[in-house]
Amino acid sequence: MTITGGGGQRSPLARFAVLAGVLLVIAGLIGLGVWQLERRVWKLGLIARVDARVHAAPVAPPGPIDWPKVSVKRDEYLRVSTVGHFLNGHETDVQALTALGPGFWVLTPFKTDQGFIILANRGFVPPERRSPAAHSAVNGETTVTGLLRMTEPKGRFLRTNDPAQDRWYSRDVVAIASARGLTDVAPYFIDVEAGADPEAWPRGGLTVLDFPNNHLLYALTWFSLALMLAGATLYNVRQRN
Repeated sequence: MTITGGGGQRSPLARFAVLAGVLLVIAGLIGLGVWQLERRVWKLGLIARVDARVHAAPVAPPGPIDWPKVSVKRDEYLRVSTVGHFLNGHETDVQALTALGPGFWVLTPFKTDQGFIILANRGFVPPERRSPAAHSAVNGETTVTGLLRMTEPKGRFLRTNDPAQDRWYSRDVVAIASARGLTDVAPYFIDVEAGADPEAWPRGGLTVLDFPNNHLLYALTWFSLALMLAGATLYNVRQRN
């Protein structure tokens, strides 16, 4: 290394190492931008798929023979309809925060005319309507129509379901079925559509269908950082030469 005056100058090898490191960072930034573009394509596909499902004519929910095949990609938000009756004595209240405020989802087992059970999320009730006597019950044979949703195991962030104390923070199908002594229960639940009476409780039709799609903005941010770093590097190299 050549020492000049009171300062130091990097050797060619050191300058090459720094330049290589900068180029790696630029490549990483570009890679992140490309990844965000790929995520955008995936998100647009998801939005289109969900939109088509929720507006389609309802179909029969997957039966026991199809339960091993049930998946997010194949089934979530599928609009389904089935006939049967509610097992009103086995309700489960799950804490919820909705556009109507804090309260509870009312999950009631629904025994289909095929013999198996589906947990039906009849909708939202505020705390003062939590008691079964404070909201409506459906008796006798009826038809349930709504969106197929995947189970939500264990609980939510920092809040774990406590079956022993009957405290529920997520719609965990397996745990709820076990706590209520239910068998032949589908591995999913149904978000029931809003009923004919908009003032009735529980209030159905509150499924949140919001999929933020900011991936193009993120991609442009990564590409811009890569461009600025490349420009600064080129300027520095020219100044040194």
